[in-house]
Amino acid sequence: MSGGVVRIEIHDGERWRAVCAERDLTPGRGAAVLLGTEQIAVFRDRSGALWAVANRDPFSGATVIARGLLGSRGGVPTVISPMYKQAWDLRDGRCLDEDTAPDGTPAALRVWPIRRTGADPAADGRAHAAPPGPCAAPRPGAALPAGAPEARPLVPPRHPSGTPATAGGTP
Repeated sequence: MSGGVVRIEIHDGERWRAVCAERDLTPGRGAAVLLGTEQIAVFRDRSGALWAVANRDPFSGATVIARGLLGSRGGVPTVISPMYKQAWDLRDGRCLDEDTAPDGTPAALRVWPIRRTGADPAADGRAHAAPPGPCAAPRPGAALPAGAPEARPLVPPRHPSGTPATAGGTP
């Protein structure tokens, strides 16, 4: 297949849901989407691997994981929370720094299965994360693929300088 769009899908526990085109994800950056009532942080790392985890930081309660820094620790792919800097394993969602969250629950982010589908022969459709859920926010002005009306961006568009874009001038 050539000329088609490679879609990103997340499994919500019942079915795969298309949430964006792969070209709408910036390598090394996160995006937040709302799927039903769940906020999900979606990442495409610089090697092209896809990851989807809960966007809510269990330590701060803030929905900020999509704004975290991608990296690795001992070969383990991670995202670092922008709040208190805990490292989270993107493969299984566990916190690499602490065993329990402040409320006494296990320190872990829910992990959602994510895959590529579509026209690119290199898109193998393998899930790079583990069970259940869907994925990422498109860049401003980009159209969502068919079948993705329930997924919408949570993060406001950002100016190339990194500051939030606003409708009347200063951020």
